[in-house]
Amino acid sequence: MGVRLILAALFTPVFLAGTALFWFWATQTGPGDVPGADSLQTLTAICAGLSLFALTDLIIVLRRRRRRRPPPSR
Repeated sequence: MGVRLILAALFTPVFLAGTALFWFWATQTGPGDVPGADSLQTLTAICAGLSLFALTDLIIVLRRRRRRRPPPSR
């Protein structure tokens, strides 16, 4: 297995979980809470972007691995 495949497979769910966690946390904050809703929304957007990047990388790596393998002979 390639390092890129391992990293993409590992961090895609981590960033998706981070996105969900920060989104939920941002919805539960009230006025005057620290960290504020704006900070948590920023972290949500960052995690969502990293999730998209990791998922795209995972798809690309898997597609390239599939193309590289010779078809099974009978």
